[in-house]
Amino acid sequence: MKRLTNLGLFAWMILTHLQAFSQATESTDTPKIGYTNVDLVMARLPESKAMFNELEITKTQLEKAIDESIKEFQGKADAYQKTASQMTDIIRADKEKELENLQTRIQEMRSKAQYSLQNKQQQLMAPIQDKVNAAIQQIGKEHGYVYILNMDGGEGTVPFILFASAQENNVTNLILEKLGVDPNQPEPSSKSEKSPTSPAPSNPAKPIPATKNAKP
Repeated sequence: MKRLTNLGLFAWMILTHLQAFSQATESTDTPKIGYTNVDLVMARLPESKAMFNELEITKTQLEKAIDESIKEFQGKADAYQKTASQMTDIIRADKEKELENLQTRIQEMRSKAQYSLQNKQQQLMAPIQDKVNAAIQQIGKEHGYVYILNMDGGEGTVPFILFASAQENNVTNLILEKLGVDPNQPEPSSKSEKSPTSPAPSNPAKPIPATKNAKP
């Protein structure tokens, strides 16, 4: 959820409502400012749960493919280690080259799997982000808010709101209701709110066995 463009959303709201804010201050009216937690809203949507389930399936498939390549490498590495002393220099060099190519292929698979998973997450999350942003805009217009700020600034950043004394300006429930989600329903478990980690096989490929004639 941390991939939501919080700063972009904040900047858009500032620019969009700047004129309304100026008009409000000129007429000595206090501008109506609301706040919410975008990450929390997104986590409550059924689409987010479906997204994480799909990402978990993809992650498992990628891990399986990597594990199979690692098993192939380990089998050939074990066979090489047992018979290397009996091989001619040409055959030994050929086997070592084959193992090196397998290691390179595994490393490439890991990089491609990580990119594929991240790209898929961005594609699946984009329509959810658009849906939440549209709901925020609707709530802002319907209830006369000049600004709706995000309480969560994103991972590694300072939140936009550090303290809010007026709970009635928390529009999170209004946004959830606009999205068809019952605010009184229990929140999803923390597991469903976390992004899937990059594919990481349980048995990483071990280095090519060293021999007296092996390449460094």
